[in-house]
Amino acid sequence: MIDRQSAGLMPAKPHTICRDPEGNLLFEEMHTRGGFSGPFSYFYHRYPVTANREVEASGRGFAAPVSLDAARYPLRRRLYNSDRIEAGGQLVDKRTPILFNRDLTILLARPTESDDTYFANGDGDELWFVQEGKARLESPCGWLDVNEGDYVFIPKALVHRWHIVSKEMRLMCFEGHSGLFIPSQFRNPVGQLRMDAPYTHRDFVHPVGPISTPGAIQDGPRELLVKKGGRYSRFALQNPAMDVLGWDGFVYPWAFNIDKFQPKTGMIHLPPTIHTTFEGPGFLVCSFVPRVTDTHPEAIPCPYPHSSVDCDEVILYLRGNFTSRRGVGPGALSLHPAGVVHGPHPGAYEASIGSKRTDEVAVMVDTLLPLLATEQAAAIEDTGYHDSWKLT
Repeated sequence: MIDRQSAGLMPAKPHTICRDPEGNLLFEEMHTRGGFSGPFSYFYHRYPVTANREVEASGRGFAAPVSLDAARYPLRRRLYNSDRIEAGGQLVDKRTPILFNRDLTILLARPTESDDTYFANGDGDELWFVQEGKARLESPCGWLDVNEGDYVFIPKALVHRWHIVSKEMRLMCFEGHSGLFIPSQFRNPVGQLRMDAPYTHRDFVHPVGPISTPGAIQDGPRELLVKKGGRYSRFALQNPAMDVLGWDGFVYPWAFNIDKFQPKTGMIHLPPTIHTTFEGPGFLVCSFVPRVTDTHPEAIPCPYPHSSVDCDEVILYLRGNFTSRRGVGPGALSLHPAGVVHGPHPGAYEASIGSKRTDEVAVMVDTLLPLLATEQAAAIEDTGYHDSWKLT
């Protein structure tokens, strides 16, 4: 929910008559959050959206996360290798749950095919991070170009479809079960992003559309897969899903490239909360990008060892020289659970003294509730990671 956007046909006032140039009445749909008191968007359809349609349980979709005690205990630092995720298939089906709690599910994916059905996730907002590859996201709001390094936001229950442009994509997904938002401290009283926020309104890429026009209604699969409660229902659509001729509101997909994040620095090492990018109930998403390090002549730029007793920390390493870690590279995913002190590898703390810049790029999520690991996580774990802190 960045700012208000509008495109295409719409009446001068909501809930009033809207017709296309041929005189056909358009059908208004309201996509609302928080009942009727949160953000919302209006969609103006060529055909009724509530038309009769077949519905049945579906065997499609991706696996629900299931906790595996052996993947969580004993309590230790863990490292997962996303390279071991099987490539292939469609994103609507091939998502691998790695870690989860009541507020959040973290998934990895390596799709090679475009979705052959529309999808709506009724269990939460999706925030994707694109490690590699390109795609176009199709939704009633229009086409959204997706590139490497992008965060891609897809609102809860919004109908959409991924079109893979590159040979393969590599992605991580945060499924926020109670929503995902711009932190309130980044906005001024009228909702505009503040001048000291880590990004501007111009940094966000919006959909171009709507896809349909009065003389050319976009057709596509006449099937919609809806996820709710971790289960899937298949709807046979009577009318085209992308028949929207106009829309207006705050709820829509967008893309934000991590390289547009504006990092902060200080005289001495600042806490990782300065890297906060997005938030949801129970979790923060942070972005680490190249930046000037601390300016105090006696500063130690490397992160200090710390016991974050209320948060689990997950980091996806993307590129650069990860000064606080050894044995990690692009695609590595670390989990440092609350209850285990963590910090730089031996030697990194002292070696950072005198450094002027850091070139690392990584995505981090901190959660207030403990993250549960899945059987799929255990299958891609590098089991020697915890012992890599031993002094030799």
